[in-house]
Amino acid sequence: MKIQNILPILLFLTSFSFYAQNEKTNEKLEKIKAYKVSFLTADLELTSAEAEKFWPIYNTYDDKQYKLRHEKMKTYLRKLNDDNINSISEKEAAILLSQIESTNRELYLLKKNYISSLQKVLPAKKILKLKKSENDFNRKLLKQYRDKAGKN
Repeated sequence: MKIQNILPILLFLTSFSFYAQNEKTNEKLEKIKAYKVSFLTADLELTSAEAEKFWPIYNTYDDKQYKLRHEKMKTYLRKLNDDNINSISEKEAAILLSQIESTNRELYLLKKNYISSLQKVLPAKKILKLKKSENDFNRKLLKQYRDKAGKN
């Protein structure tokens, strides 16, 4: 699997483990979000006019995809633990696969609409740079997480 496919899963699992820690979690997520805003703003070199239009689009997309992934994927993961996966019927497995495909379709359409909206406020080069910057941010965050885990 490519790192691009692994990172969202790792971020999902990381954020899922944060979710279980309630108030501390909210603080951590807010810090990460603020750090991400700062990182992306600097990396993309957004003008104030671009930033004013970009951040509402970005935040709406980010919130929707987060909810979609976490609400639905949490259900799938619960069904896919070792005990359940060995005991579900073929029909139940087919239904679960169909649900996963449906969620992936929803995520695809959400991303497609997001990119379309971004194209109205940012040049194509900055949209491409955004993708790279998000990947860089995720790698940096993952490295910090690994470094912190290695110290404990």
